[in-house]
Amino acid sequence: MKLIIINGPNLNLLGRREPEIYGSQSFEDYFLELKEKFNTVDLEYFQSNHEGEIIDKIHEIGFTYDGIILNAGGLTHTSVALADALGGVKTPAVEVHISNIHAREEFRKHSYLTPKCKGLITGLGLKGYALAIQWFL
Repeated sequence: MKLIIINGPNLNLLGRREPEIYGSQSFEDYFLELKEKFNTVDLEYFQSNHEGEIIDKIHEIGFTYDGIILNAGGLTHTSVALADALGGVKTPAVEVHISNIHAREEFRKHSYLTPKCKGLITGLGLKGYALAIQWFL
């Protein structure tokens, strides 16, 4: 099984940015744990602060991978283009958010991506990524 985790803007700051919301572990360290735990999965990671790069990555892998685990960060609430990219490929996606987006600011309660995804995991910290991998398995 070939899966990719795609993280959007500002998620490169995990472990340093607002640890009271996002925790104190970097995603790179957590990704190593995921690769060890799910060692039978061909697991990749991509992060970008640029919407177009994320769209390009979805286009690149969207017909050959078994799944996309997507935390688009703030683009979740603003990007029709990213939603269109998900809708234009065959690879299924699961949307993940570290914090509970429904318990935060009003604008975070709307996702353009959810209707294009098979599921949504929100508010369970970094563990949401592992749950998404388990769902694909």
